[in-house]
Amino acid sequence: MNQLQEKLKNEFGIIFNDEKILNIAFTHSSYTNEERLPKVVNNERLEFLGDVALSLVISDYLYRTYPEKLEGELSKMRSSIVRTESLANFSRRCGFGRFLKLGHGEEKMGGRNRETTLENLFEAFLGALFLDQGMDEVKKFIFHVVIPHVKANDYVKVIDYKTQLQEILQVGGETTITYKILDESGPAHLRKFVAAVFNNGQELGRGEGSSKKLAEQSAAENAIKGQIHVS
Repeated sequence: MNQLQEKLKNEFGIIFNDEKILNIAFTHSSYTNEERLPKVVNNERLEFLGDVALSLVISDYLYRTYPEKLEGELSKMRSSIVRTESLANFSRRCGFGRFLKLGHGEEKMGGRNRETTLENLFEAFLGALFLDQGMDEVKKFIFHVVIPHVKANDYVKVIDYKTQLQEILQVGGETTITYKILDESGPAHLRKFVAAVFNNGQELGRGEGSSKKLAEQSAAENAIKGQIHVS
């Protein structure tokens, strides 16, 4: 826990006043089950709280940043930012996974790298930060870790290009659009994926991204723009 505190201080300028609440945020239910500890000392309650705090900060940011977008569009953007894969990636970028307390069985089953586990950990940390230091610090952390990727349009792509490509290709009637991951490389916290999009078996475009979904969006974007054609 001292290493975690040092990491938070050096990388994010965060110093927890209550180390107990931080410890709970990094305790998985499998650990408390094996150790026969009370269920309230795992991170599930904090996850509930962090989910609400994250949704509020992201909603406020999107509302103020995109005054031209309607409620439906804003909801789709928020959903793409707070979905499981996105939050798991934020947890990896922060290096949170290695500090998580897991039960031996969960560890052996690869739980430390499981998307839902990392998602829950990220939300639990936000919940702990909220209780320890308030909403302003939660917002500051989210703006440091999450918002730069929103500004880079990582999540606008999730909404637009696959839908646009589908609409274009289906103008002439029903068609079969599929995506395939061609390559995956890089360390766990910095993955790179290469995806291709196919229409009735013919490859239309390829793209790269830090997640499978973003790579697929990039492939769809390239197909639309005609930057890549493969016969």
